[in-house]
Amino acid sequence: MSGIVRRVLVIEDEALVAMLVEDALLDAGFQVLGPAATVEEALRFLEGERPDAVVLDLNLAGETSTPVADLLAARGIPYVIATGYGASGLPPGHQNAMVLAKPYDPGELIAMLGRLCAAA
Repeated sequence: MSGIVRRVLVIEDEALVAMLVEDALLDAGFQVLGPAATVEEALRFLEGERPDAVVLDLNLAGETSTPVADLLAARGIPYVIATGYGASGLPPGHQNAMVLAKPYDPGELIAMLGRLCAAA
């Protein structure tokens, strides 16, 4: 990564997972925004912020985060979908998103975000 600090929004409803992701991102030199634990919280956060990339859990407290993915796609904000459902569970219109199968190694996430931010 260049000298630019990339801002990554973490959208994850499991507190322990969110903390692990945050630690891994900070260790890799990213600035962490959030975490947001609900669809409503994520949408509200995105009203005032434009992160460089987003880590998006597909299922937030039993609610699909498709509205968040739709907003990210519409605004051109790159995102990684973290899900236990695999690529087959992706919402319509998001089949080309980068998918990280849960449970995942934080190193995989950092590598994906590095590719996303380099392409952006």
